[in-house]
Amino acid sequence: MKSIPYDLCIVGAGVSGLSAATFARALCPDLNVLVMEQADGPGGAIASYSDSGYLAEWGPHGFLDNCAESRELIRLGGLEKEVVTASLAKFVRYLCLNGRLQCIPQKPWTIVRQPLIPWSAKLRVLADVWKRPLKGEPSVADWVAHRFGAALVPFADAVFTGTYAGDIERLRIDAVMPGVREMEQRHGSVIRGMLAKMRAAGKEKRTKRGLPSMISFNNGMAALPRRLAANLADIIEYGTTVQGLTRQPDGWLVHSNRGEVRCRKLLLALPINTSLQILGAALPVMPPPVSAIPEARIFSVLLGFDSRAQIPHGFGYLAPEQEQRFTLGALFSSHMFPGRAPAGCQLVEALVGGRRHPERLRLSDADLVDAVYHDLRQLMELSLPVYSAVLRPSSGIPQLEHGYMGLLHWRQTVHTTHADMRCCGFGWRGVGINDMVREARQAVAALVEQSGEEQSVEVKKIYF
Repeated sequence: MKSIPYDLCIVGAGVSGLSAATFARALCPDLNVLVMEQADGPGGAIASYSDSGYLAEWGPHGFLDNCAESRELIRLGGLEKEVVTASLAKFVRYLCLNGRLQCIPQKPWTIVRQPLIPWSAKLRVLADVWKRPLKGEPSVADWVAHRFGAALVPFADAVFTGTYAGDIERLRIDAVMPGVREMEQRHGSVIRGMLAKMRAAGKEKRTKRGLPSMISFNNGMAALPRRLAANLADIIEYGTTVQGLTRQPDGWLVHSNRGEVRCRKLLLALPINTSLQILGAALPVMPPPVSAIPEARIFSVLLGFDSRAQIPHGFGYLAPEQEQRFTLGALFSSHMFPGRAPAGCQLVEALVGGRRHPERLRLSDADLVDAVYHDLRQLMELSLPVYSAVLRPSSGIPQLEHGYMGLLHWRQTVHTTHADMRCCGFGWRGVGINDMVREARQAVAALVEQSGEEQSVEVKKIYF
């Protein structure tokens, strides 16, 4: 490795690191940047699976097109012609309720108008206006029950099962929906906050947007990191494991299995637990409040069917824990995007495990396929599968549970103390691709443009 100091060293070539490097080049083309990646290739948790004409995903299946930073990344990467979309306005999501698949509106407030919950529960939602905010860091389940009533808890369960494969009794509302929680505390209730936001938006005369679309790529999600990495090939060093950091008067010394690198600015674009391990050793005078946060692992069980299978048209379905299903939910992949199954066939990607049921991950591939097929055929008319496979990712989804907000406060202290270093990546302020791309963009701006404080959290919209 070169002995000259780099202007910016980025550790990690997953979507966060690749996004950061792409944005850095766009902001400052002459910047001397190095990207260090432990693996032999890019992508991190993003990887696509292709076999016998079926195309599936080891990690995320897509992201919404309502994030400006992600749209900018696609443009900078030259990926516009590879994008495929599935509109939330045209594709529905199903929720398993009382042993049946129920079509769910994509606008949460529309649920109240549907015959999915009794009138007494619908009226209970309005009590949000008079309910005082809960103190402390309530769980998602407690917060939803307090604000809107117990009848809406299964719907919240489905939302956060789909995002985190988590347990809403342990996930914290302040962590997973910080913008909504902030709005609630400022205005006294969520409904009041939403009305205030609508009034403000009306005054700004902003163009009203319809429902967003889910984005993927012709050859799967792996196309994103693959293209970004190809554009950055001259600055990425693969097979490089960071073993430690040393503070220097003019920046940082990064120790790796391939030697030492000096840099003026440092960005750790890593999964949260990997960053905590590195920073815990590098900053002994200000250790993180926890050494690691829990993770939830999920496996994907792929089932291919011929045209006789009656798979509902839509994105897929989710099952709240109260339904006691074996499968957390499933994606109807061949309905969503083209090229996901051979001609005349259909692909379903079922999700198993999660925070609540890690014991199911110990089953054999054959047992997983049998259990998932038995579960699915109770919900839809299925022929025997003509194809099956089980994907067992080694990494898990970070769980934003008790103490997570303290971890974010600690990170802010680190950023304030060490203005030439930033942390972003999987699990820092979210787990979605849009979360990571947005954080990467902000981190690079802080280091390269010295933009100062982190931006305020947004009020995320909820989609099933």
